[in-house]
Amino acid sequence: MQRLRQSPTDSAFVQNPYAFYDRAREAGKIVFWEDYNLPCVFGQAAANQILRDRRFGREIPEDKRQPIAPHTAPFYAIEAHSMLELEPPRHTRLRSLVLRAFTSRRIEAMGPEIEALARDLAEALPEGEFDLLPTFAEIIPVVIIARLLGVPEAMKDDLLAWSHAMVGMYQAGRTRAMEDAAASASADFAAFLREYVDSRRRQPGDDLITSLIEAEEAGEKLSTDELISTCVLLLNAGHEATVHAIGNSVKTLLEQGGPKDWLSPEKIGATIEELLRFDPPLHMFTRWAYERIEVMGHVFEPGEQVGVMLAAAARDPGVWDRPAVFDPGRPAKPHLAFGVGLHFCVGAPLARLEMARALPVLFEARPNLKLAGTPEYAGTYHFHGLSRLMVRG
Repeated sequence: MQRLRQSPTDSAFVQNPYAFYDRAREAGKIVFWEDYNLPCVFGQAAANQILRDRRFGREIPEDKRQPIAPHTAPFYAIEAHSMLELEPPRHTRLRSLVLRAFTSRRIEAMGPEIEALARDLAEALPEGEFDLLPTFAEIIPVVIIARLLGVPEAMKDDLLAWSHAMVGMYQAGRTRAMEDAAASASADFAAFLREYVDSRRRQPGDDLITSLIEAEEAGEKLSTDELISTCVLLLNAGHEATVHAIGNSVKTLLEQGGPKDWLSPEKIGATIEELLRFDPPLHMFTRWAYERIEVMGHVFEPGEQVGVMLAAAARDPGVWDRPAVFDPGRPAKPHLAFGVGLHFCVGAPLARLEMARALPVLFEARPNLKLAGTPEYAGTYHFHGLSRLMVRG
């Protein structure tokens, strides 16, 4: 197994991680990334195999668990009940309850609301040069998830601040200040949701929180802590990923000289999948081996961890012809932007719907939109999203 070094906080890597991915993919099926002290897979076949294999999982084996630092306790109190970090049988029960409430019918019904919100925002965009992220890309996901949950839209600034602070715990090179901010946000978010859940118990509404409460009261035994963790996960994972997906997508389309006819009703589905393949919002996920497992000639022992490089897999030249080229007309093939297998993202249909409804509206309202400077990615790896997207027109 070859060993490679590449700081995930290096500025050149932050702006373009794909050069390193290409080098790592050429180095072997499994490469040891020294900066993470972790074997990683950069090809589509190995990534797909690991994510689908139930002998790998997200939940930390008991003998690998480290004591929780007291100052991070509020954050990990939420993580302890998050289905993202659990395996069956707890994961099965939680995911089943969420999917019972987070139905495709409920999501599809949000389409007109997403389009109307995107139109209002697009028509209110300022003249001259402006940053599209805070004026458009950040607002749509947080408002939509707030409406879905039944949380007042007036809370969106608090929700954004809590989300940004909490996801700092997943970033490379996190600091004590980031941990303190995440813990504070976790405590505030949990306190707000606990009070809001109590109010929804007294006065049910037509929203996701009420649906989850009803599932709990129907004998499914979803605890209040599990309900709070599920709502936090839906907001944080759904919001952060969708903001980056929209921002990265607009950047990509503008770098191609505009969306051409790629956002037409006939082509938008394929365009969205290519946007997600080409520059996805999440680049790395990890798994633990629960048994002795051979992957691409390498044997993982129980308790070993592996990094699955989602974005690198999507640029695998063994799967896609000219993978570094953006081509919405290429033959459709499954990518891993939303994962696959047991932990496939439950919010994927909503994210796709937000992109499908928001992007055409934006370019319809602003057909002359152009980049006004070089887009800059934020140093938030393993998330991959812009820190600003200056445009004009």
